[in-house]
Amino acid sequence: WIRWFIGISVVAMIAFIVWEFTVEHPLVDLRILRSRNFAVGLMLMTVVGVILYGTTAELPLFLQTLMGYPALQSGYTMSPRGMAAFVTTFIVGRLVGRVSQRWLLCFGFSMLSLSAFLLSDINLQVSMASVIWPTVLNGVAISFIFVPLTTATMSQLSQRQIGSATGLYNLMLNIGGSIGIAFVTTLVARGAQAHQALMVGHLTPTDPAFTRQLHAAQAMLTRHSDPVTATHQAYALIYNMLNQQAHLWAFVDTFRIFGLMVLCCLPLILLFKRIKRAPVRAVEVH
Repeated sequence: WIRWFIGISVVAMIAFIVWEFTVEHPLVDLRILRSRNFAVGLMLMTVVGVILYGTTAELPLFLQTLMGYPALQSGYTMSPRGMAAFVTTFIVGRLVGRVSQRWLLCFGFSMLSLSAFLLSDINLQVSMASVIWPTVLNGVAISFIFVPLTTATMSQLSQRQIGSATGLYNLMLNIGGSIGIAFVTTLVARGAQAHQALMVGHLTPTDPAFTRQLHAAQAMLTRHSDPVTATHQAYALIYNMLNQQAHLWAFVDTFRIFGLMVLCCLPLILLFKRIKRAPVRAVEVH
């Protein structure tokens, strides 16, 4: 079923692209992709959508499943990002036109990568403050990306092309967000399985750390139940620890991948053509 629908989707997409390029009045003017600024901006916005929605989905998932945060507290942890973006947008609005778009974008993508790498330093004893500061940096980065990126992307287009460009621009942001959410859930699930398969090789009777942990758990649990039940409970307790550590490393790997993805976007910023300001004409007064 999935293969059939993938095939139908690919054929339909190819037919759509061919049709839009051949008809005189296309529904979506794909010819605007010939503009280098727009094509580069569209790629960058897709990546931003992946990172933005991916971290929005991944961080609460980590806080609620591994840290035991309730949904409300998890939301409080994410809220500083919105406030940071709100405040920073006013600053960016004043910098646009005074500072080169490329420098603003480089700073924004660098901060976005830094926030992802800071989040990759999480562990099961991490405090809320250690999560809030990277999310604040994430909000600052988003402000330094969205405004200059939109300006640079649309700068080479005519007024007639703006409608189609805006539609494609928002579409790719949403598609990137969908990819990001699917990317996170897939990487966390498969990464946890991979790390569990690697770490379970150390849980053997010949491993001193494992035997010490098992005997300590058995001794503690024997006070409340019989030795056989205590042994089963000790194994279950250690497996639960293994499962938590495997998922933790899966989250760490995903945040690192996000950080590397953002760094790979930095060279694309150099492909933007410089925005030329229109000359100011003197107005003749009669």
